[in-house]
Amino acid sequence: MLKSILASGSALAAICSVYAAPAVAQTDAAPADAAERDASSDDIIVTGSTRAQRRFDVSYAINTVSQEDMQKIAPVNFADLIGQLPGFQTEITGGEVQNIYRIRGLPNDGGFVSFQQDGLPLFHENDGVFFRGDAILKPDLMTERVEVVRGGPAPVYASYSGAIINAITVTGSEVARGKAQVTLGDTGLYRLDAFQAGALGEKTYYAVGGFMRYHDGYRDNGFPNDKGGQIRANIKHELDNGFIKLNVNYVNDHNVFYLPIPTNDPRDPSKSLNRYIDYFTGTMNSPAFRHVNLKYRDGTGAIQSRSSDLSDGRHMRMVNFGAQYEGDFDGWLVTAAAGYTQGKNDFTAFYSTTNPVDGNVFANTYLNRAGGAPFGATRFGYVLAGTNTVYDPYSASGLVMQGQYRDIHSKFYSGQANLAVAKQFDTGIGTHDIKVGLYGSLYGEDSRTLYQNYLIEVAGEPRTLDLVGYNAAGAVVGRVTDNGVLNYAATLNQGDSDAKMFAIYANDTWEIVPGLRIDGGIRHERYSYKGWAALTAQANLGDATTLADDATRAFTGVILNQKLKPNVTNWTVGANYDFNSHVGIYGRASHLETPPSVQTVMSINPTIITTVADQFEAGLKFASGRSYLYVTGFYTNFDPLNASFLAFDPTTGRNDVNVPFIGEAQVKGIEFDGAWSVTPWFTLNGALTVSDPQYKNFQSSTGADPEQAEGNQIVRQPKVYGNIRPSFDFSTGDTDISLYGRYTYMGKRFVDLYNNTALPAYGTIGAGFTVTHGTWQMQVVGDNLFNAHGLTEGNTRTDSLAGQGSSEAIYGRPIFGRNFRLVVSKSW
Repeated sequence: MLKSILASGSALAAICSVYAAPAVAQTDAAPADAAERDASSDDIIVTGSTRAQRRFDVSYAINTVSQEDMQKIAPVNFADLIGQLPGFQTEITGGEVQNIYRIRGLPNDGGFVSFQQDGLPLFHENDGVFFRGDAILKPDLMTERVEVVRGGPAPVYASYSGAIINAITVTGSEVARGKAQVTLGDTGLYRLDAFQAGALGEKTYYAVGGFMRYHDGYRDNGFPNDKGGQIRANIKHELDNGFIKLNVNYVNDHNVFYLPIPTNDPRDPSKSLNRYIDYFTGTMNSPAFRHVNLKYRDGTGAIQSRSSDLSDGRHMRMVNFGAQYEGDFDGWLVTAAAGYTQGKNDFTAFYSTTNPVDGNVFANTYLNRAGGAPFGATRFGYVLAGTNTVYDPYSASGLVMQGQYRDIHSKFYSGQANLAVAKQFDTGIGTHDIKVGLYGSLYGEDSRTLYQNYLIEVAGEPRTLDLVGYNAAGAVVGRVTDNGVLNYAATLNQGDSDAKMFAIYANDTWEIVPGLRIDGGIRHERYSYKGWAALTAQANLGDATTLADDATRAFTGVILNQKLKPNVTNWTVGANYDFNSHVGIYGRASHLETPPSVQTVMSINPTIITTVADQFEAGLKFASGRSYLYVTGFYTNFDPLNASFLAFDPTTGRNDVNVPFIGEAQVKGIEFDGAWSVTPWFTLNGALTVSDPQYKNFQSSTGADPEQAEGNQIVRQPKVYGNIRPSFDFSTGDTDISLYGRYTYMGKRFVDLYNNTALPAYGTIGAGFTVTHGTWQMQVVGDNLFNAHGLTEGNTRTDSLAGQGSSEAIYGRPIFGRNFRLVVSKSW
């Protein structure tokens, strides 16, 4: 099998030629060459800083992840990479993109994390319509390094942000260099990465590269999970006092989304459903949803029908053009950057809704319905959808379940520009390094959304079912479902939005005496939104033989126009004192205000709220040679916290049960980030975060008891998480060998506000080795080597308030099982 995999990989390499490109910079100066980077404590960073400086010298928590680091971590997706850093708790189980990124102290699934490329976002807001930054910015060989800021000055150097993930791209130089890399995995993974960089002429350089990938997936969908890739390229011309750089990005990629699955029988939670839906490979994704028929009534009253294919997944097509300039005019450092992004996201996914139900119990809810059984039926039974083939749930698990097919289409655009001037001034009391900047963006997005519900068996790659009504003579008199559909157009939305925003920001770093620095920054943002939403009402599509179309949503033809003009002001103040080049301390306070998303003006009855987070942190820094330790204590008060959610109503089939919960979140804790280089051939890296995330002072207007949430652990956030990564590096002759491992721990979490149902703690072990001989390199890496069990998320459609009716979760997204990858590359 390995021979065939290698042959396929060679064929892929032979027929593919992929190239890629960088972008521009809102945050700072030009990235330093990798050759300038020595120990981790001496990394040159540019994110969240007036100008490039050593990581050890800044007064906030920041990490730099190099290409070598990425290779040893060998992440399965971007979230897996970021999750190895302190203060970041990520859930990687959704697939390659649209995963969960939680920064310590901020109770959100990713909306406070700004994804940037060379300092400028590709899309202004952190969350688009069913996509976030990892869908349009993907790591590959064109990523020289990733810089990650946690808290600190993030609110001043980026919008909506308690953290910045900044991908620094490869830039060419006089020395030509390149690399090609083939990755093969036992999950049906075939991937080709390549880049080339060098000189085009005098003082003019280029870099181009990217990837192409095909992946069956970590779970058995019955169709490929990922297919597509990205290209990035840039040209840089050096001037006498700076440089100018042009770049282009292109993404065309399909990524299937994994949703939660039932793991245990709700009738007896001690009984596993593993024999029906495998814990590590099972999914409710299925070829049964390759040709979905979507039906709804449009604004003229006409019934519309269109086809949708689950295998399309999240189909992201995006192009970005950018330019970056930097010039030094007698000590005045001028930086300017601009970019324009246009894209289209077509998204299909099959979402979890309610727990599985006993087959007879589910059927009897219609037989015993108030007002009598529909169609005058005397009994109900199951058949395979669209056929007369009888299906007996009790020949399998005895259960049936519901799921929700979501079909979403969105177009988006985002133009952004940044201009900043920095200058150092000597005064009678130390030196000031002042930066003043202007940032603006014109952006917007539209969306068309349709959800419809299905009845399925409890199985991996499930078949859809019809619930059929029979009379006393055994004749079919009607169907609850229609070809598996329980509810057509259970949710139907359409809208459009446009936004203008403008920000002014300033930062001053004051070095009073050598080693003692105080810095402060402020950012004021003004937004103007306008948009429209199409109103809907309940409608019957008129088929008397089924209940599936009796209560659908239909467009009324009425448009709701909306406008909104939010303003926010963010600030930060920090101090740093280095006793010497090995020991230092720092402290910081930051204030983050986050305006409502532009999506509020294309939504009906949205919750409009400006969230506010006050963050405080203090740290110790130790560095000696290749060893370092950063210890940061932090406290965040998040007020108001909107923990409201829309619950799934199995009666209507709609996500329309609004449970408003408004309160505060308070999080205090400590994080450790270190590397211990015992000898030149052994290094131990580690990250650990210990915190106490609590809900405080909640209120609800719908009768739910807010007192039951008081002091509880924030949903899906652990108190302890971290990892340890040992690495052994040695040489034999002219061959370099590196052996490395990774132990990742995730503490206990809860699926619900009331902390009734727990997601148990788990730990996974991964390992790998790399052999380098001349310009050739081979790597073998494995994840979750012992098939540890662990659940993430829960089932957010139904368990967010009071849990799943069990002390431990029986419904969730399991972590991926054991898998291996072979990576072969050649550099030049």
